[in-house]
This record gives sequence, structure tokens and C-alpha cells, in this order.
Amino acid sequence: MSVEQPVPARLPASDVSAGVGLSGVVGLLVWLMICRNWPAITDAFGLPGPRQRLDGASAALAALLFSGTPMVLWSLLVDKVQLRPSTGIDWNNPRPLRDVVTISITKIAGLWTTWGLIAVLYCLGRWYWRGAYLFAMNILGVAAPLMVLLSIPYVLWLDRVLVNPRDGAWHFGAMLIGREPYSRAEVAHHLRGWAVKGFFCAFMISILPAGFMGVVAFDWNAAWHMGPVALTNVMVETMFMIDVQIAMVGYLVTMKPLDAQIRTANPYLGGWVAALMCYPPFILMGGGDVLDYRPNTAEWNYWLAGHDTLLWIWGAALVVLTAIYAWATVAFGLRFSNLTYRGVLTNGPYAFTRHPAYLAKNSFWWLASMPYLATSGSLVDVIRNTVTLGLVSAVYFWRAKTEERHLLAEDAKYRDYYAWMAQHGLITAPLTKLWRRLTARRQELQL
Repeated sequence: MSVEQPVPARLPASDVSAGVGLSGVVGLLVWLMICRNWPAITDAFGLPGPRQRLDGASAALAALLFSGTPMVLWSLLVDKVQLRPSTGIDWNNPRPLRDVVTISITKIAGLWTTWGLIAVLYCLGRWYWRGAYLFAMNILGVAAPLMVLLSIPYVLWLDRVLVNPRDGAWHFGAMLIGREPYSRAEVAHHLRGWAVKGFFCAFMISILPAGFMGVVAFDWNAAWHMGPVALTNVMVETMFMIDVQIAMVGYLVTMKPLDAQIRTANPYLGGWVAALMCYPPFILMGGGDVLDYRPNTAEWNYWLAGHDTLLWIWGAALVVLTAIYAWATVAFGLRFSNLTYRGVLTNGPYAFTRHPAYLAKNSFWWLASMPYLATSGSLVDVIRNTVTLGLVSAVYFWRAKTEERHLLAEDAKYRDYYAWMAQHGLITAPLTKLWRRLTARRQELQL
């Protein structure tokens, strides 16, 4: 982006209101309390069944309804997102069904083929059939026939009111059928969007149950007597559970009537490489991998053991950082997704920095892992682990820059947001000024 980009007088309005995500958190917490207190509820109402907490995988899936439904209702009833021009829908001028049925058939052919390709890729990936991923495959196997059946009435209904029903799915279907001209750019956009959904939905579903089950089963009363480490761990786990639940809803409801559709998926190879190396099976930060910074290290509680005041302060900092990380996801409401443009977010933590999640996550790792100390006492380990975690942070800086490049090319509002943050953002503005001074000094030295 050019430094000559004019700075708007005020922070641009966000495409997502704060109420969307907050309503989802409230719904999620209500379900969490129901699950934790299920024995008392069954006794009070004389309900049949076992008298135990609902801490199974089914309860974790049901949590998606309790978090997603309030967000959908808030979006439709309060924000009225379905009336925005960005949906591409004209509710006032529905077409007769006979005028769109051919278009819809072509689109359905494109959708079904896309889902078939994703299914084939799932079959080819061995990692999808072991460990936590096996749960995701079972869920998607049950959901697939329902998606196929429900896609028929949904596409027919939606095509009647779309201003341009010939979207990416239609272009892909047209390419397959071979009877009408199609746009390769639209096909590529369609396939990139579904590649994001296919990859991240499987991953998110696989990690969904563990966090929820852990929070439901935890004895909060005991935590207050177990000291700062136990309390910090359960609060951090709770924040991550909220993050995963809200993010999962975002991946599931990429729908135009909710104005939550994927406008574009990141078209830059660098963006995909930077993102995918942070997730299995491509992750490079795992045990023994290239960017593993944990050999011969210990967590914060090991190094601060016996210093209760420091443990409380350090634990509080970790909880705050995790809360900011979860807040960054909650702020997206129905629109959370990696590698996509689904509107511009300017409120919540995004009013302070353009990348609050990355900043909070990396700060958490530095404080929690403390790679600058080694249990082996080896200076080599200290240098290696510190530099390696620095490289991990550099990967997230790379992710941030590729995301900015994508959004700057897509939306004038994001360009205004980018310029405003560089000038006024509480965290972004000082960093931007420091970077400009450093680069200006470097140019002077080169001359």
C-alpha cells in the first residue's frame, strides 16, 4: 500500500457488530451451565436418563447450536444483514422458478462435484482416518447425505432472489457440463473457497470435543484451592474452547442470506504456505519438526515454582492474552475463517491492532514456553529455541502481511482501515512509525 493513501477522519464502521459474537458467547455459556448442572436439572424436572454431566462429544456438537443460533438471530433481527447489498440478493423481485431451474441444476452439479472432490481428498489423506480426525470424518459422513439433499431446495430458493445467480459454483458446473461459456477466474475463486472450508472444517471438528469436554468436567470449586497454575490452565482452556466453538460456527455458515459468504479466498501462494504450515498435517511446530522450539524447555510454572506472587502475575498475563485471542475470534461473529475475505472488521480488538489474534497468540507462547531458559543448562539450546520461536513469530508476521495484501486488493474500506490504523491505532501506529524510521535509516545508509 502506498504511504500516500489518504487517512480517513474516523475509523471505518465494522461489517460485523459486537452484538453478534457476544450473543454467541452468551448462548454457549448457557449451554455450558446446562451441561455442568445436568444432574440437578434431571432431578428437578424428573427427566429420564443418567444423572451425570453432559461432557461427551454430542454435547460439544450441540454447543454449536447454542452459540450459532443467537448469532444468526442477532444478525437477521438486529443488524438485518439480509438486506445489505453485499449479499447480492434482491428479496423484492423473486424470479419464477422456471426461469432459474436450469441455472440451479448447473450450480448443483458444480456443488456436488466439489464436495465429491473434497471427499476424495479426505480418502487420500491418511491423517484423516486416525486420532481426533476420525471423529471429524464420522461427523462429515453423517452430514454429507443431508447436505446433498438440502442443497436442492436451498439452491432453487436462493437463485430466485440472487441478483446474479451465476456465481462460482455455477461457473464450475458450466465448465463440467460444457454447454455454456464460463469464467476460469470464477472457477478458481470457487475452488479456493471450498478448499478453505474442506481443510479447516475437518480440523476444527476434530478439536471441537476435547476442549468442551474438559471445561464441562473440570471442578471449578477445587480450582480456587489449587493455586495459580491450575486456575490459569482451566481459564486458558475455557478461552480456547470459546475460540474454537465460535470459529467453527463461522466456517459452517458461509451463506449469502447472512451476508457471511466468502467473497474471495486468498489468491496468493505465499498466503496459503504461511497458513498451512501452522496446521496439521503440514505443521512445522510439532514435536521434533523444523520449527519446534520446545526441546529441553519447561513451561512457565516450572521456572517460577515457589514464587507465588510471580505465578499469579504470570498466570494473569497468560489468561489476558488468551482472552484477547478469543475476543479476536468472537469479534468476527459468523464470519470467522482463515484465508478468506468475508467483510471488514474494525471493532473490538481490531480497533487497537490489525492482527490482535496473532499478536496475543505469539506473546502467549513467549511467556508460557520461556525458550530463553533451558532445562539442560546448555547455551546452545537457549539460542536454538529462542531463535526458533522467533522464526515461528516471523511465520505469523508473514501470514499477517499476506492477509493484508489480499484484503487491500479487495476492499476500499479495508484500505481506509489500514490507513487509519497506521496513523491512530494504539498498537499499530507506534509500530508503523518505528518501521518507517528503520527503513528510512536503512535507505540513508545505502545512499
